[in-house]
Amino acid sequence: MQTNDYQPLDRYRQLAEKSPDFISRHTPGDLVFIDVNPAVEKILGYRSDEIIGRSANELFHPKDVGSWKNGTSNVTYSEGVYTSTYRLRHKNGDYIWLETTSRTIRDPLTGELEEIICVSRDVSERIQADRTLARLAQVVEATSDLVLFCNANYQVEYLNEAAIRTLNIDKGRFPTLHLDELFSRDNNSRLLQEIFPQALETGEWRGELPLEPGSIEDRIASVHQIIAHRNEEQELRYFSIIGRDITEQRRAEAEALQYQLNMAHISRLMSLGEMASGLAHEINQPLGAILNYSRGTLRRIQEGTIKDFDKVCESLQLISRQAIRAADIIKRLRGFVKKTEYQRMDFSINETCQEIAQFMGQEARNEGIRFEFQLDPTQPIIYADKVQIEQVILNLLRNAIEAFDGSRDNGEKTITITTRMDAEQLLVEVEDNASGITADQMANLFEPYFTSKSAGLGMGLSISRTIIEAHRGKLWAESDGRNGSTFKISLPKETQHP
Repeated sequence: MQTNDYQPLDRYRQLAEKSPDFISRHTPGDLVFIDVNPAVEKILGYRSDEIIGRSANELFHPKDVGSWKNGTSNVTYSEGVYTSTYRLRHKNGDYIWLETTSRTIRDPLTGELEEIICVSRDVSERIQADRTLARLAQVVEATSDLVLFCNANYQVEYLNEAAIRTLNIDKGRFPTLHLDELFSRDNNSRLLQEIFPQALETGEWRGELPLEPGSIEDRIASVHQIIAHRNEEQELRYFSIIGRDITEQRRAEAEALQYQLNMAHISRLMSLGEMASGLAHEINQPLGAILNYSRGTLRRIQEGTIKDFDKVCESLQLISRQAIRAADIIKRLRGFVKKTEYQRMDFSINETCQEIAQFMGQEARNEGIRFEFQLDPTQPIIYADKVQIEQVILNLLRNAIEAFDGSRDNGEKTITITTRMDAEQLLVEVEDNASGITADQMANLFEPYFTSKSAGLGMGLSISRTIIEAHRGKLWAESDGRNGSTFKISLPKETQHP
């Protein structure tokens, strides 16, 4: 009988001694350790004989002292059992987080509190994880990016403050807000048929998808990342949708584009002024022909040598053709200097190069320069702002003409214009056989206000590079400093018509 009476107590003792949880008994009030199991050494670093007789109050973190007595938010009570989370000092001086379940033991006759039994476990990792999540939640709330969570049924379960503010969403709509309310019909269709399937397959999607303009007052926003979250069974739990308010970005881009257009227009006006003598000669040719035809016809009529009405018509036709030629020259000039908005269109790069060369023809002839063409026979059509591309090519041709100043006085002067299209890019080259560009000049060639000419602002190449980079291309120069130079324009495949 005696053995049977003690057998359960021995088993409880063994369970307590082998438990990974820290089990302890305390006196009421001062919480002195009466007894502890071996787990105390693993969790707090103390041997049993080092901690028995000490008060737990000595080990509490200063901010957690008295938490049991005061019933703070870290202590809960249910059916006679207290659960508390607090920090206790390890033997090495560090504080660790413990979660303790405690129960009071009272005298059955008097009801007097005799001792407190506690079962504690180290929850430092959990607390740290919770704090990390809390910090992440604070970051999500504080970020200017728009963050939304939606479930597998495409219902929005969460929006951060930036999303609520930017999209002007009533917080009370969360339980019923559906994702299709935030996108246009076409974009919502793309979201469901293309973007979500890609996110499910690869884990995420990156790109740009505009949010519904109708739900945004004077703001522009778009989604740029979607992450698919799965559970352990690889079933979809929810999507994280990350967007951005791009109103200021678009405004800055518009201002930069307007500045670029203004500078390009100024550059065209400057170019026209520099070409004034050549343009005057080009216009004088048809005007002179008109004057000669008119005087000659009038003289022959007065002399009576023209009696046939057909001869008069022939002379008038010649005059008319020269008038049309003059009008075309003026029209081309007006089109060149006209201030235009940024506008992409389809156009032939070969024809553009030939038109600009014709435009510069008189200036080239005055310097004894000949244009040669090596144009892509496939007649490539590109999709870009034609006026701006014309401006770049004109700047390069004018620089090539001016490069001959004082060089090759007795040799052949040629400027070769090349176009070439491949699977990746369009390449336009303007090559001259003048004296070349020195290494010092090459280092500063595209800097604003840098020029090797006696007259000029040094803005042409800087503006040209800005224009090409706005088309996601590159503009650069190559020269050995002795035998001419080549300016190259590279435009990416996207510049071709989609």
